Amino acid sequence: MEIFDPTVAYGNIDDNNTMSLIKMVRDGVEFPAFEKFASKSPFSQQEWSAYLHLSERTMQRYRNEKRTFDPLQSEKIIEIALLYNKGVEVFGSAEKLNAWLETDNLALGDIKPKSLLDNTFGISILRDELIAIEHGVLA
Repeated sequence: MEIFDPTVAYGNIDDNNTMSLIKMVRDGVEFPAFEKFASKSPFSQQEWSAYLHLSERTMQRYRNEKRTFDPLQSEKIIEIALLYNKGVEVFGSAEKLNAWLETDNLALGDIKPKSLLDNTFGISILRDELIAIEHGVLA
């Protein structure tokens, strides 16, 4: 069950078609598509602003102007969407994933997993954690 479909033109987002992901990043994620995903995610506008390294005011301007995110922000949105989709798959529901994202995690240094979404290295660590959980390896 995938949560995010950034554009109808590209279909559901998954990491099995790298070339379509590259094209989506280069074309940019349109704000309405982002907003659709963001509204289903457990993250506040303030958190999204931090993850994308944009001010809340800039985010509001993007919404008002229905802008397209640049490749750097688009890549981050897509990485978070892929991670989120994987988490829903691993945990079986968005609610369980959201609880995991919000709970201090001993394996991550006793921090909330969602606090690592502001950079690629953090997203990679979370992806590895989800894969470990999927395979029954609990740290």
